[in-house]
Amino acid sequence: MSLSPSDRKLVVEELDREPTPAEEALFENLWSEHCAYRSSRPLLSAFDSESDAVVVGPGDDAAVVALPDPETGEPGDTYVTMGIESHNHPSYVDPFDGAATGVGGIVRDTMSMGAYPIALADSLYFGDFDREHSRYLFEGVVEGISHYGNCIGVPTVTGSVAFHDDYEGNPLVNVACVGLTDEERLVTAEAKRPGNKLVLVGNATGRDGLGGASFASEDLDEDAETEDRPAVQVGDPYAEKRLIEANEELLEADLVRAARDLGAAGLGGASSELVAKGGLGARIDLEAVHQREPNMNALEILLAESQERMCYEVRPDDVAAVEAIAEKYDLGCSVIGEVTEGNYVCTFDGEAVVDCAADFLADGAPMNDLTSVEPEQPARDPPEVDLETAFETVVAAPNTASKSWVYRQYDHEVGTRTAMKPGDDAAIVAVREAGVGLAVSSGADPNWTDAAPYDGARAVALENATNLAAKGAAPLAAVDCLNGGNPEKPEVYGGFEAIVDGLADMCSELDVPVVGGNVSLYNDSPTGPIPPTPTLAMTGTKPGYEAPTAALDGEGTLLVVGGADGEAARRLGGSELLAEFGGTDRFPSLPDDAAAVVDAVADVADAESTLSTHDVSHGGLAVALAEMVGEAGADVTLDADPSGLEALFSEAAGRVVVETTDPDAVRERFEGVAPVETVGEATDTGRLDLAVGGTELSYTAEAVADLRDTVGSALE
Repeated sequence: MSLSPSDRKLVVEELDREPTPAEEALFENLWSEHCAYRSSRPLLSAFDSESDAVVVGPGDDAAVVALPDPETGEPGDTYVTMGIESHNHPSYVDPFDGAATGVGGIVRDTMSMGAYPIALADSLYFGDFDREHSRYLFEGVVEGISHYGNCIGVPTVTGSVAFHDDYEGNPLVNVACVGLTDEERLVTAEAKRPGNKLVLVGNATGRDGLGGASFASEDLDEDAETEDRPAVQVGDPYAEKRLIEANEELLEADLVRAARDLGAAGLGGASSELVAKGGLGARIDLEAVHQREPNMNALEILLAESQERMCYEVRPDDVAAVEAIAEKYDLGCSVIGEVTEGNYVCTFDGEAVVDCAADFLADGAPMNDLTSVEPEQPARDPPEVDLETAFETVVAAPNTASKSWVYRQYDHEVGTRTAMKPGDDAAIVAVREAGVGLAVSSGADPNWTDAAPYDGARAVALENATNLAAKGAAPLAAVDCLNGGNPEKPEVYGGFEAIVDGLADMCSELDVPVVGGNVSLYNDSPTGPIPPTPTLAMTGTKPGYEAPTAALDGEGTLLVVGGADGEAARRLGGSELLAEFGGTDRFPSLPDDAAAVVDAVADVADAESTLSTHDVSHGGLAVALAEMVGEAGADVTLDADPSGLEALFSEAAGRVVVETTDPDAVRERFEGVAPVETVGEATDTGRLDLAVGGTELSYTAEAVADLRDTVGSALE
């Protein structure tokens, strides 16, 4: 680990001397792209992060948002935390531990805000499913997430999985966490007072994860799976569970003044950022840190990313009580130093190995000045394929097939809050403390943002909001995980700029504050850069916990509501159809007033006459209908373009299939807002019957289920 010449020059000028080896390594990690956002921070001002409900916005370990009072609709006294993290490079090198420790890290981010974790969402992206290596990574990542989440007792309630050739050398593992707190329990990562003690609680420090922050800020090499394994942390979920419960007792006893979890850059990152946020300094004795390996040096103690550790600011008189709680839960506990008014100083073997201003260390990294090339728009060149072949291929494609193989491995009901389980448009978590249902949606579509980064990112935001609205929830707030390739390549940085602007613009249109997030760049490998991938995790609220499911009831009329009007709304750009059969097209247009569409969808979903609802997105209407049939079926006739392809396979966002006993009321609610198309009737036959132009298709529910079982049948 070493600083670049330009960074080293800045450090020498600030310190007025040569940095020590520990300082050089600490600056190299804290000034890395992963920690300092040197290429992305100038772009992030595009996001609107404020609303009456936002209590803590971007910049802390997690954001804090007030849930609405069910009586008044105004922000109430119950808060949720929202955070999202990437563990992309570690999950390529070691899929099980890389994914597992990603879960552990985002849960500790939640804990450090004074919150109890209540739900997880994972969004996963891999290379072509037909490749053995992609399936190896996929299986390992899912196993790592399920093992860690199940062991700590936090349900994984929703998420997404996508396959795309350009993730072959660099998969993405994005994990979001929602926690529950209130005003009295709320803690931040801002040190409060000189003289308070810094206490390290949790697992002993080893040499695992050394240089993880700098590793995450570099392209993956061909030898990464072997050469970079020491940079991957090793998790212990049972220690994390004990840490969660100890954290609860510390909060209930009001023993914590400030907190930060130990993640990127280890103790050096957590402690320096904690005091820098308070405009203070610290004096830390590195030898006081409890260690599990002999003869560790100062640099190793500072930068190891050993898991299941928290750094707390504690009043001197409360240290004994903290130590007693740590002992109760069989956790290590070290008083490693104290908050000061001076520099950030770390000593080892009687000498100062770090001595610099905390704010310069934590916030002094210069921003990169990069050039970008605006992505080109594709021409229209749709494929020639018959409807039957297209239907069976798209419904069975790994991207659009059932992901039940994944979520069956997660304990999604632990905690007894999960009111809407995985497999629907959004999960619903019962927050009984506030009397509201918290809906959660998470994901992105690389086909969309690969074809049209700006418009695709806008569609990602609209689709997540539509997922919530289809379950009757009003969007509340969002966090994002912005994944891109090497930003030093102008065409890559141009695509990254476009997804930032697209996501920001649509979230603003929807009046959804983006309250926090994560940036992961340098997702490049010898196979090339990943598609620009703007994962969004969005929450929404509704009175109560009941919602219509995506499964047809069999008694209502089927309508497709929402979306934009006109021919441009049925384009095939970014669709799974083009991914399977080739061809190009412009991205479909989106509604002129997306917020009004989302509001109308939520109102209709909550109506007593609504029997089922389902978002139309990946795979278009063909996949939406295939996902809805089961014990009940559907008889659908579509007004089609000459080929019928656009009617069935356009992935225009902001549309929902509604099964209703009162279609006139639905049309009335959408009048002047968005189109409403009557497409057929739900039936009790258990069949999907489609008439598209001059083509008729008919499948039993069992035949559709067999088509959709691509992932499970290949892996079981």
